Amino acid sequence: MNILTEKFNTPYHSAPFNLIKNEDYLPAFKELIQKSEEEIDAIVNNPASPTFENVIEALAYSGEQLDTVSNIFFNLNSAETSDELQQIAQEVSPILTEYSSKISQNEALFNKIKKVYDEKEKYNLNEEQQMLLNETYKGFVRSGALLNEADKEKLKKINMDLSLKSLQFGQNVLASTNNYFKHITNKADLAGIPEAILEQYAEEAKERNLDGWVVTLQYPSYIPFMTYAENRELRKEIALANGKRSFDGGEFDNQNLIKELLSLKHQKAELLGYKDYADYVLEERMAKSPAKVIDFLNELLVKAKPYADKEIEELKSLAKADGIDEMQAYDHAFYAEKLRKAKYDLNDEELKPYFPLNQVQDAVFGLANTLFGLSFEERNDIPKYHEDVKVYEVFEAGNGKPEDGSNHPEKTFKALLYVDYFPRKGKRAGAWMTSYKNQYTKDGENSRPHISIVCNFSKPTKDTPSLLTFQEVTTLFHEFGHALHGMLANTQYPTLSGTSVKWDFVELPSQFLENFCYEPEFLKTFAKHYKTGEILPDEKIEKIEQSKNFMEGYQTLRQLGFGLLDMNYHTKVGDVESKSVKEFEDEYTKATQLYPVNPETAMSPSFSHIFQGGYSAGYYSYKWAEVLDADAFQYFKENGIFNPEIAAKYKVLLSSGGTKDPMELYKSFRGSEPKVESLLKRAFG
Repeated sequence: MNILTEKFNTPYHSAPFNLIKNEDYLPAFKELIQKSEEEIDAIVNNPASPTFENVIEALAYSGEQLDTVSNIFFNLNSAETSDELQQIAQEVSPILTEYSSKISQNEALFNKIKKVYDEKEKYNLNEEQQMLLNETYKGFVRSGALLNEADKEKLKKINMDLSLKSLQFGQNVLASTNNYFKHITNKADLAGIPEAILEQYAEEAKERNLDGWVVTLQYPSYIPFMTYAENRELRKEIALANGKRSFDGGEFDNQNLIKELLSLKHQKAELLGYKDYADYVLEERMAKSPAKVIDFLNELLVKAKPYADKEIEELKSLAKADGIDEMQAYDHAFYAEKLRKAKYDLNDEELKPYFPLNQVQDAVFGLANTLFGLSFEERNDIPKYHEDVKVYEVFEAGNGKPEDGSNHPEKTFKALLYVDYFPRKGKRAGAWMTSYKNQYTKDGENSRPHISIVCNFSKPTKDTPSLLTFQEVTTLFHEFGHALHGMLANTQYPTLSGTSVKWDFVELPSQFLENFCYEPEFLKTFAKHYKTGEILPDEKIEKIEQSKNFMEGYQTLRQLGFGLLDMNYHTKVGDVESKSVKEFEDEYTKATQLYPVNPETAMSPSFSHIFQGGYSAGYYSYKWAEVLDADAFQYFKENGIFNPEIAAKYKVLLSSGGTKDPMELYKSFRGSEPKVESLLKRAFG
């Protein structure tokens, strides 16, 4: 018996992590692909005339168990990977890509879809059904359904290559990140670094059976070093190692992979009738065209550049006082922290005791309760994939009915929430939200989602709980905003549920929630010293508020640099071919660079968002969504940040998923289209 092909005998049919063995995956994928293909065959071979129900709906609900196992496997490959799991991924990815191509290029299936699409006027479809029909038809066309057989084969091969090469890209970045560590034995080299961080470095050394301290390129280790270390030579050395990740000509170098990936994407776009890959991607985004994105990014660049230049001049005068005539990128965090302390008398380390992880989590749970009536209760009997993970049942207040696995008939079960907060060797860097199971409604039953938040916060030590920097506080709120999008989902079809929205809309809920972290009335409810219980003093809260836009010009230019680089990678095909990765990167980020460019480093080879993740020709969406979130929060600010009527309208936006055009959803909530002025006002006053 293979646990992955059976119905899970767990509360809420949650993933039975404790029973899954690595050798279960490959046979399970093969069996479930076959089962899913049989479901497709049943749709194709149905002798009845094609209808919305027997074609479009049947397809939307097909492959459920395969999706579940895919979610389990690929989520673990990001959060708890191993050499064995990565090897399985190399075997599984082409099989899944082939399966996906087989469906999208199934001519008989597409003919049935096209018949329903062409005759849609005769069906009395509601808005969600119309969206499902349109998205299904477009999805097949964009996957090559209208191509001839030879071109279908070409596309199939391209998709297969893309799948394997993007997987390899991510594995190279992870290996390159893990491969480096700096062993320090002289404490004088660590001057300026706070005691709590030193403790963390000592723990890292101990785990490697070394004396002294160890600094790694993992975010919670690297960022504090660059922020506090007075030793400029060591800052330079570690920054250089970070900037050389997958860019050192070694075993894990990604430069050739970048060219191969971009070439494959361009071939795919051309085959499907698009000018370039950005053109192909943006057809399905709010922004609609590369030209509109470039204009949007350049408009922000013009407005933000003077602020960024002014900020850097301030830092340079501080550095000059230390005898540094030419400030470098590896000096930025150190002097930015000095300036922040001088301006606002704030530093991360003095704020951290007020933000123990458990209190911050309680705060974000409490906010979800205030705005949306959600409550969270830990379950210790639900399987998890690592001892650090915690699992919560999420309920909505009201007269619910008892659900399978729930002991609370007075509440409605809304979701399972997994939280996984601490770094470890098998976990990729960064923070993300994902799902193990989407929400959908079928045969009258609303099947609820299983959502996960994964972060990389400092682990507790034997003397100290996990304490968050203020930036990490906003990170947790950000990922929880995505989680709310998943947990509040209330749609009929799994493919339109939760975060299944246009890509440049998906960051609205996450970025929106970050705004609450800067509101004094909310901060006072949870920013309390973990030892004394003292509330964060008013003057510090005021300084957090004032410092909200600290280095906003610099941060904006940094994000615009990533967005412009991404957009140019996916439109300037000739330049990609003729230039080295380094030359290309330097040219198309030149307008956003504020420091001398180091000839030995490049960020593209570790730019996982666009070469491994789903942000290809879509990185601009962070800034695009900032316009949305600034405008949305302005609406709350004008009417009270906990205003129940506006929260109820916003809840409708979240629960609607991809069932409506995002601009229409936004206008229903706000009453008008978002204004870029809301972002500029928040950022620069």
